[in-house]
Amino acid sequence: MRLKNKNTIITGSGNGIGRAIAILFAKEGANVTVADIEEDSGKETVDLINKDGGKAIFVKVDTSKIDSVQKMTKKSIDKFGEINILVNNAAAFVFGKIEDITQADWNKVLGVNVIGYANCVKESLDSLKKNNHSNIINIASVSSFIAQPEFIPYNTSKGAVIQLSKCLAMDLGKFNIRVNSICPGSIRTRATDQHIKDLGLDPEKAYKDFGDDSLLGRNGKPEEIAFGALFLASEESSFITGTQLVIDGGATVD
Repeated sequence: MRLKNKNTIITGSGNGIGRAIAILFAKEGANVTVADIEEDSGKETVDLINKDGGKAIFVKVDTSKIDSVQKMTKKSIDKFGEINILVNNAAAFVFGKIEDITQADWNKVLGVNVIGYANCVKESLDSLKKNNHSNIINIASVSSFIAQPEFIPYNTSKGAVIQLSKCLAMDLGKFNIRVNSICPGSIRTRATDQHIKDLGLDPEKAYKDFGDDSLLGRNGKPEEIAFGALFLASEESSFITGTQLVIDGGATVD
């Protein structure tokens, strides 16, 4: 087991990519704190892990609020001990043209996707420093480095995640804390389903079009992102920090 007895917090792990990471990490021996703003789906992830012989607890959290993050980290430490791995995955999916984006939209997308990540690192940091070779993984996106039509708030926030990760890697390397980010491409998740619905597109045609953009001719699966996260969380990547792992089937190859 590559993560045996590693105590892990994974935000936004009630469904999609976060759930896939939580389940895989638990199978690899990690003790998992499933942190999500949605109680039902978060508890469902915990049930899936515990029924399979893993160890997990659920903590409801709004990562944009520092007091909520403080409670999350305290509950995780009280249950499992010091934090070894933090996976920032919780996300707000806010899209649109600049003229249509409200102040509330900006507050939401930056509050969760950027400030939320920073909050979780800040409140976990004392614990992460106590462990040799602690690990932070930030889920970014190919939207971090490509332009897409009417994606301004989301892409802006995900671009910031890349810079946040690089700066954290620079500042925290002296504590043997590695910080990396993952940039998924088109992955079939509940969030993607909702985005397609909001655009009024036919789901099957939309997913076919998304898949055709990749060199492999298909969309990715949440589990394929989870295996990338497992690599970055394990000692197999012990000399990797400050980098971005792009998992997009080659869709963004120049």
